[in-house]
Amino acid sequence: MADRVLSQDEIDNVFKKVRDPHPEDDPAKKAVAYDFRRPDRIAKDQLRSIHLLHENFARSLASSLSAYLRAYVAVNLVSVEQLSFMEFTQCLPSPTSMIALGMKPFDGNAVLEMNPSLVFPLIEMLLGGTIKLPVKVTREVTEIEQSILDGLLRIILNDLRAAWAGVTAIEFSIESHETEPQLLQILAPNEAVVAISMEVRIGETAGMMNIGIPSIVVKMLRHKFDQQWSMRRTMASEEERLQMLQKLLPARLHLEARLHGPRMTVEALLDLTEGDILEFDYPLKQPMEFTVNGKLKYRGEMVATNRKRAFRVLEAMREPAREPGRELLLETPVGPSH
Repeated sequence: MADRVLSQDEIDNVFKKVRDPHPEDDPAKKAVAYDFRRPDRIAKDQLRSIHLLHENFARSLASSLSAYLRAYVAVNLVSVEQLSFMEFTQCLPSPTSMIALGMKPFDGNAVLEMNPSLVFPLIEMLLGGTIKLPVKVTREVTEIEQSILDGLLRIILNDLRAAWAGVTAIEFSIESHETEPQLLQILAPNEAVVAISMEVRIGETAGMMNIGIPSIVVKMLRHKFDQQWSMRRTMASEEERLQMLQKLLPARLHLEARLHGPRMTVEALLDLTEGDILEFDYPLKQPMEFTVNGKLKYRGEMVATNRKRAFRVLEAMREPAREPGRELLLETPVGPSH
């Protein structure tokens, strides 16, 4: 095949492409604008863990509220996302019921918010009324109504505490109440929070409940979330069981065979003198109890074997892992009985 000679125009086009790269190949076009006013975001896998954690919280809360209100309550997790505190408060209605929550032993505060469409039907039910029709009230919650809700809030915080117990122990407590989202100044406007939104449905009435947890607290617990998922494993393999058995073999147990006699007062015990007789009233045919580390495990009888005193197991309190009909002899040196 003959060699093709490039024209001057083709040569100029080649050098032009080298000097002026295609706009789509420009690295600057691939850069993503970053707003430094927005907080950095937590990892997606950790956000999924928080989503699963609050799904469990929603199921537990539905059961607790149903028992407390004596009505069927459904709680559904709507979303889990990271927002700035300003964006979180701007999404809330005004007025509303907001509670600043302490998070001991961690510094900072979380936020629990319940929409008026949820708060006032709950108050109606707690006062003995019914909510056959949706209750639409847009006023602020009074101090008396807030005190009525305190019992309900304790149930919510108790379930929230139990849901987080799988990750770490957090003591949620009520610190203050507020009705206007813009007046709750517990976090900086640009500080990040993990916003958890839930729908609480009671009959035909439904309302939103929102929880805001500072992202800095969640980031501090990243290794705790990793440990939680690493512990969710399948059944141990045979090799792992053997390793565990090897670690347990050197363990020591305290074994004790007992005769349970009558009870007596200290005064009667001090009055005993030489020649007095104590009747234990323990039938000879009644088996003795054998305890392992203070827990009853077997019933049996004392026997002698090879000049030693031993305990013959006649009955196991739980199904023993041994061959049927095989007797287990636990030997101790012969000595005076006590």
